[in-house]
Amino acid sequence: MGLMSTSVSVSRFRVEGKLEAPEIETVAKGLKENALSEIEDAAAEKTVGWTPFRSPYRPLFEDRSFVVGEYLVFSLRIDRKSIPSKVLKKEFSEVSARRLAESGRPYLSRSEKKMIREEVAHRLILRIPATPNLYDLVWSLDRQSVWFFSTLKSANEELETLFAKSFRLTLVRLFPFTMADLTAGLSDKERDLLERITPTPFAP
Repeated sequence: MGLMSTSVSVSRFRVEGKLEAPEIETVAKGLKENALSEIEDAAAEKTVGWTPFRSPYRPLFEDRSFVVGEYLVFSLRIDRKSIPSKVLKKEFSEVSARRLAESGRPYLSRSEKKMIREEVAHRLILRIPATPNLYDLVWSLDRQSVWFFSTLKSANEELETLFAKSFRLTLVRLFPFTMADLTAGLSDKERDLLERITPTPFAP
């Protein structure tokens, strides 16, 4: 689900740190240097990078198209290769049967089976195209806020890592505890009380 979907899942972040001036040029540089590139190593299972919101399958930041009014809008793209388990099982079975016939033995050793499985997996990963996964992002420089349109743990972790690498800034995930700590202007005593709060069960 993305920014323009009828229903969305959103993770909110506070941006910690300061961009080098001029800010837009600094963001543009970070996006260009960390734009998604096609998987060069055919055996690689994943690649991660930024793409333009309007042209996610052509990851070139040629202008300031990522600036929309007072917001910056672009996407995180994660391309993954995944071998279907049934395909792996089928190929493994065929290769194992062929090796048994060639050897004339009644069974294969555990190490031989492991080697065959690794060989089959390597051959399949070279043939399987990567599946692109897109996650939109809206960034308000004035509010120091980021809205990331996914709640998947893996996608959020990739976002935090790439964001820090690209812009030398830290993302702090906002949920009730951190929002109270960062925005409510708590005193030291109130912050101590907040840290001792535990969830209340409402079901027996």
